[in-house]
Amino acid sequence: MCICCGSFQVYTQHPLFEGGMCAPCKDRFLDCLFLYDDDGNQSYCSICCSGETLLICENPDCTRCYCFECVDTLVSPGTSEKVQAMSNWVCFLCLPFPRSGLLQRRRKWRGWLKAFYDQEAESPLEMYKTVPVWKREPVRVLSLFGDIKKELTSLGFLENGSDPGRLKHLDDVTNTVRRDVEEWGPFDLVYGSTPPLGHACDHPPGWYLFQFHRLLQYARPRPGSPRPFFWMFVDNLVLTEDDRDVATRFLETDPVTIQDICSRTIWNAVHVWSNIPAVKSRHSALVSQEESSLRAQDRQRAKPPTQGPAKLVKNCFLPLREYFKYFSTELTSSL
Repeated sequence: MCICCGSFQVYTQHPLFEGGMCAPCKDRFLDCLFLYDDDGNQSYCSICCSGETLLICENPDCTRCYCFECVDTLVSPGTSEKVQAMSNWVCFLCLPFPRSGLLQRRRKWRGWLKAFYDQEAESPLEMYKTVPVWKREPVRVLSLFGDIKKELTSLGFLENGSDPGRLKHLDDVTNTVRRDVEEWGPFDLVYGSTPPLGHACDHPPGWYLFQFHRLLQYARPRPGSPRPFFWMFVDNLVLTEDDRDVATRFLETDPVTIQDICSRTIWNAVHVWSNIPAVKSRHSALVSQEESSLRAQDRQRAKPPTQGPAKLVKNCFLPLREYFKYFSTELTSSL
C-alpha cells in the first residue's frame, strides 16, 4: 500500500520509511523533497510531500516537516495535537528508536534515498548521499565572476569573518591553471555566472561559460569519489541560444529558468544549470517573447532589477544543508 495516499497501486518503495509508494506520489516526492521555504525548513511533508499544516522538527540540525494527516494516520489518531503541545519535538528520522506506530524509519535511509533518486529521477546527474550531521564540514566555495558570499553567509553556510579560505572569489581566470585550483582547494561548491543584463562585459558572454567549464573540470573530485561536490552556472540572459545549447552539452543537464515576479510582472529572470537537488523544481518556463521583453526592459531601465542574479538563486542552495555544516538557523530575508 502507498503510505502517502493509501492507494493499492504500488509503483515503488518509499525511500525514508517502510512501505510502498504509488506512481503519482513518487513523482510528487521527486519534485518536492528538496524544496525549502525562506525559514530554512523543507516546504512539504517528508512522508507524502504535500500537506497544508506541517509539524516542524525542532532538532536544530534537521529541516524536515510532517503533515497532520500522515502523522495521525500512520502513528496514531491525535498524535499531531500532542506534538503541537510539545516543546523541542524531534521527528521520526531523528528519534533514536525506528518505529512510531505504523511508521517505521528505514535502516540506512540515506542510502535508500540516493538509490531512489538515481533510479527514478529523470536526470543524467547522480545524487550524492546526504551526510549525517556529525560528519558535516563547512562548505568550501569557488565563486567565479559573480560573488555569492553575502547569500551563503545569510543562509548560514559561511560565518561572518570566517576563514577566507572557505570562499575563493575570482573575477578574471584567464591565467588560472589546474595547479592553482588544486592548491586553493579542494572545493565542495563551484559557482559561476555571466554579468547581469546591462552591465559592461569585459569578455564575450560565451567566455564566461567556457572558463567556468574549464575550472569546473579542475575542481571536480576524482571519478568514483563519494565526496559531495556541487556546481551552479547562472546565465543572466546574455548567452545566445547557441551558447545555451553548448552549455547544456558541456554541463550535461538542461537549464531551468528562475524568475523574479512582482504583481504578476516578470522583473528579472536567469537560466540555471546545476547538480544541486531540487533546482529543477524551482522553475517556470520563460517563453522567447518574455525573454525579449526583459531584454528590452533592461535597455530602458533606470534602476537595476528588484533582485540581483545571486539573490534570485539564493534559496536553491538550501538543500546543501543536508551535506554541509551551517552556522546559523536564523535566515536573513533582507539580503
